[in-house]
Amino acid sequence: MVYEENTTDAVEMRHIISIILENEAGALSRVAGLFSARAYNIESLTVAPTDDPSLSRMTLVTSGTDEVVEQVCKQLNKLIDVVKLVNLTDDVHVERELILIKVQAENEQRDEVKRIVDIFHGQVIDMTDTTYIIEVTGDSEKIDAVLKALEHMTMLEVERSGQLGMCRGDKGMV
Repeated sequence: MVYEENTTDAVEMRHIISIILENEAGALSRVAGLFSARAYNIESLTVAPTDDPSLSRMTLVTSGTDEVVEQVCKQLNKLIDVVKLVNLTDDVHVERELILIKVQAENEQRDEVKRIVDIFHGQVIDMTDTTYIIEVTGDSEKIDAVLKALEHMTMLEVERSGQLGMCRGDKGMV
């Protein structure tokens, strides 16, 4: 018996979707509800008002095949609150994430933390006699590398913002 490799298997990949939506009660809930009702996972979600107080910008990260994510985008576009939607994965774009890490830093550890922060172009934004809170921005790989560099230290708290993204060049959301 000969087995043939199935070449129609679609590859799941990470997608960053940027959405401009009306800044109204329930808008976020409707977007999240669309995902949960269809058993799609949201890996990261950030939302904040834009320079226009009537609009918010939502950036969400999900994984799936191109076909599945295209279907999700079509369903999102049908929501009344959605003004504009762009799958940033389809275009050249810039991604950034912020991480805040509170580490225990006493004696010789203080110099090591400062060295790691400098290597990753981060900042110490708060310090006590026993702790540092550090801030680093970058793509997900950089954020993961910071965590790896600090893994031998006692991390008291870690908070990641999730991805933000923006198309490069003249193309924009508004």
